[in-house]
Amino acid sequence: MEPSPVRRHPRPALLVQERPRPRRVREHPGAWRLAVATVCLGAFMGQLDASIVTLAYPSLGAGFGASPAAVEWVSLVYLLVLAALLVPVGRLADARGRKLCYLYGFAVFTAGSAACGLAPSLPSLIAFRAVQAVGAAMLQANSVALVTTSAPRERMRSALGMQAAAQALGLALGPTVGGALVGTAGWRWVFGINVPVGVAALAAGHYLLPRTRNRTGATAPGRGRSDPAGLLLMAAATTCALLGLSAASGLGLPGWAAASLFVLAAAAGWGFAARQRRAADPLVDPAVLRGRAVPLGLAGALCGYLVLFGPLVLVPAVLDGHGETALTAGLVLTALPAGFALAAVGADRVLPRGLGDRGRCLLGAAAAAAALAGLLAAAPTAARLAPLLALLGVGLGVFTPANNSAVMRAVPARAAAAGGGLVSMARGLGTALGVAVVTLALHLAPDGAAGFRWAVSVLLAAAAGAAATAAYGAGRRPAG
Repeated sequence: MEPSPVRRHPRPALLVQERPRPRRVREHPGAWRLAVATVCLGAFMGQLDASIVTLAYPSLGAGFGASPAAVEWVSLVYLLVLAALLVPVGRLADARGRKLCYLYGFAVFTAGSAACGLAPSLPSLIAFRAVQAVGAAMLQANSVALVTTSAPRERMRSALGMQAAAQALGLALGPTVGGALVGTAGWRWVFGINVPVGVAALAAGHYLLPRTRNRTGATAPGRGRSDPAGLLLMAAATTCALLGLSAASGLGLPGWAAASLFVLAAAAGWGFAARQRRAADPLVDPAVLRGRAVPLGLAGALCGYLVLFGPLVLVPAVLDGHGETALTAGLVLTALPAGFALAAVGADRVLPRGLGDRGRCLLGAAAAAAALAGLLAAAPTAARLAPLLALLGVGLGVFTPANNSAVMRAVPARAAAAGGGLVSMARGLGTALGVAVVTLALHLAPDGAAGFRWAVSVLLAAAAGAAATAAYGAGRRPAG
């Protein structure tokens, strides 16, 4: 009797399933360090890109003959797409594999960066930035999970510290690198610099990242589902609101159109809230928002990132109006993320251990408010801006980790992933508002000094809002 034929299963398709690391890499004692280092490349690129682009605003406006209200959408579209996709992309990665999603993220981000560098017009640049943001969402939604998957349990804190350090380094180097590139090679290289790093990271991820799931061909029940109606309503609300702000900032739309955008934003926001209460699998679980601790903490996160990213738009515009070079503006602006990174990493070693999240939030918000009050009184020159920006960064570096910790402690354990997604969304929306409201303030007061004071006043109000949310929300658990 002939033996029955051996069935040969097809090899996993490279484009639809995760592939394991080579055996030599998998069995190497330092394999987890190689995986974490690969994730750090994505963390570094994401924060570098977030802070580098604002240095190119004056050059983009001059090159394309566009107003500041139009140029700001180079950042706004990126932030809107990123904030909208973080939660659904995280769900998709749970179902399809985080390594696979992460690698696709690198590919899309790198291709989008190359397209941005070659963009022939401002509308095409904005469209390519949206593509770039899709890749960034695939990276950011998976980075922490990949670190925790790769590192041994006893090295988890060290691995997460490495990732935080990479993010801080990217944020701190962005203004300096952006200023140097704009001042020497031109604005196109602000995007072009991502291409070689992205190609190297894509190759490293393929060989060094561990496989995160062995799929059987079917998605697990309840995994990877999304709320497309809720996603569309949220995107409509945020996009209409920011378009309305841009119209008020000189985008060129008639007054009735700007008013209609705000009405549509309010209607879409109401529809989003109603949808989340009715949906079987909502984008934002209403149970997470019960009580006041989580909503106030999210409001604090939004205010904190508004204050952090507002100066990234304000300082280059003001110094450019005073005849300073992009490199000078970048060097001055580096003081802000450098102070933020220093405080975020070193606060635990300096502050008393008995000082809880609420106390740290209040301390950080007070320091940020004091720095902004100093900026309000100081002349907008490079020598006077740098130390005050450093103090502002220190205050935000104390406030932000404590506020995020307070939010995550108030979120039920079963909804930790949803809570993390909400924090990321709040940060993204705060960043977008920081860009939009500073541009609006500069438009309302075309005189350089007056526009600077208007913008700083808005940031000071946001810092006060962060302090208020910390006073009433930090450290409280939701009822029930």
